[in-house]
Amino acid sequence: MLVQLRKSVHCRLWVAMDRWYLAKNFFNFLTSNSFDWVTKAKRNTALYRRQIESWSGRERFVSINTRMLIKEIFPRLKVQGVGLVSVAVPEIYMKIPYETTNKKGKAVTKQRYTLIAAVVAMRLKEDEEPQIEKVVEEDIFEQAAKYRGAYLIISNRYDLPHEALAVYMKRWRIEVFYRAAKQELGLSECHSTTEIHHHAHLVLNYAQWYENKGKTSDEEGFTHGEMVNSLFHTRCEV
Repeated sequence: MLVQLRKSVHCRLWVAMDRWYLAKNFFNFLTSNSFDWVTKAKRNTALYRRQIESWSGRERFVSINTRMLIKEIFPRLKVQGVGLVSVAVPEIYMKIPYETTNKKGKAVTKQRYTLIAAVVAMRLKEDEEPQIEKVVEEDIFEQAAKYRGAYLIISNRYDLPHEALAVYMKRWRIEVFYRAAKQELGLSECHSTTEIHHHAHLVLNYAQWYENKGKTSDEEGFTHGEMVNSLFHTRCEV
């Protein structure tokens, strides 16, 4: 889908995704096709902080736990007041794989320390509506990196950390759309692949919702079958 989009749109675009899509090879695909990415870090996301040794001047990269990084920045969030608050953390790197050839001319994959944007944020829009999130059993390391309601947002745009956060926040509209499409419009129950059937399904579900919105119990409202029967007879009469 992204490749098809790139054929018709040539400007640089953002891809905002949840943590399920956090994969370094996917990041390479995005950046190589002029996409910028932003996502929420997991508890097991490996990050590094760049440091310069005072006695030798040598550059070194020190591993840092995502939750510990959030905990370190958390006091700076608390003093910012109410609403969305965020702090950009400089000099944070991630190992990104790249293809090269060794001395024998064979293709090998190596890792490169790559500078990324790291933003610790609290009171994101998605935290206000936790009921939308799908509750599933998952490995603890696959969970989002979190400390007292604060999360870590990462992006390839280290030069635009706050813009990356703003883009990530827009992602929540997609989740709200999915909820409406599944719960209100019943698209998860529509198995047809034709556009005209999708339109009929949407009309039917909207009509059922409209007729039942003032009802106080299931016995008072119209069932799916009753709505189909009513609309069928109405169309025949017209």
